[in-house]
Amino acid sequence: MNSQSPVAGHPRHDTDKVTAEFDICQPFQLDSSSFRGRLIRLGPALDEIITRHNYPDELAPLLADTILMAATLASSLKYDGIFTLQTKGDGPVAYTVADITSVGDLRGYARVDGERLAAQKSHRGFQADLGSLLGAGYVAFTVDQGEHTERYQGIVELRGATLADAVRHYFRQSEQLAASIKSFVSKDADGKWVGGAIMLQALPPENAGVFSEHQAGVREEDWNRAGALLETVTAHELLDPSLPVNEVIYRLFNEETPVVFERKELRPGCRCSRERVSDVLRSLERGDLEDMRVDGAVAVTCEFCNATYRFDDAALDEVYAAF
Repeated sequence: MNSQSPVAGHPRHDTDKVTAEFDICQPFQLDSSSFRGRLIRLGPALDEIITRHNYPDELAPLLADTILMAATLASSLKYDGIFTLQTKGDGPVAYTVADITSVGDLRGYARVDGERLAAQKSHRGFQADLGSLLGAGYVAFTVDQGEHTERYQGIVELRGATLADAVRHYFRQSEQLAASIKSFVSKDADGKWVGGAIMLQALPPENAGVFSEHQAGVREEDWNRAGALLETVTAHELLDPSLPVNEVIYRLFNEETPVVFERKELRPGCRCSRERVSDVLRSLERGDLEDMRVDGAVAVTCEFCNATYRFDDAALDEVYAAF
C-alpha cells in the first residue's frame, strides 16, 4: 500500500476530492492499534453482473453478497491472479461463485433449481437465508496465480444465516488472525443493486516479536473496542454514495487515528472471449458439436456474462484448421 493520508472528518481539500463513491475498495489502518481494514462499496458493477441473468428475487441477494464478499476478502490479500469465492450446497441453489482479478475485474454467477426453490417457498415460514437456499454444504476460497505456482484453497462448512456468518466461521476455524466483517446488499431507490462491506483484521505489527502478557491484554482490549465500533455501522453509511467512504471510516474510528491508503477501482470484467471459446471447441471432436447448433450455427453462451458466441460452418472450418 502507498499514498498514505490521514482521514479527515471535515470537508476535504481539492487534492482529496473523490470522483466516484461506488465500485471502490478503500484500504485503511487504525494507527492507534495497527489494525488494518477495507471498506468496499459496489454499485453499477454489482448491478450489471446481477442483471445479466433473470435470477429469482430470493437468489439475487445471495449472489450479490457472494460478489461483495469476494471483493472484500480478496482486498486483504497480496496476489497476482484470480481470487475465487464459491458456495456449494444440496439446497435449491446448487452454487454461487464470484471471482476477482488482482486488477479489480469482478464477475459472478449462480445456478438454481427453479422448481425446488418454488417448492421451498411454498412452505410456511420460508426465509431466504443461507440454510434454506443452499442447504448443507461449504464455502471455498481459492487463490490462483497461474502456472508454476501453488494454488491456495480454504474450505469451511456453511454455517449461519448469512455469507458473512460463514466467513467469520472460516476465520475462527481456519486462520490465526482475528477478523471482523459487516456487510449489506440491497436495491436502491431506482431498483439498482448496491452493496457495502467493511472488514477489520488484527495483523501482528511488523517486527513485533512475541507479545508480553500485558501487551497481549492491551491488544485484546483494542480489538474488542474496534470490533464494537465496527458493529455500529449502518446500511445507510455503507450503501449511500452521497456519503464519502472516508467520512464513514472517520465516523466509525475517529478516536482510533484512522489513516487511509490509495483506493482501488473495481469493475465488471468477464474473461470469456471468442478466442477462448475457440480453444474449448478445438478440444472437442467436431462431430460432437451438433447438439450445440442453434439456427444452423454452434452457439456457446458464457455462464458468467451471458454473452453468446456463434460459429457457422465457415467459422468452424477456421477453428479446426488451426488444430
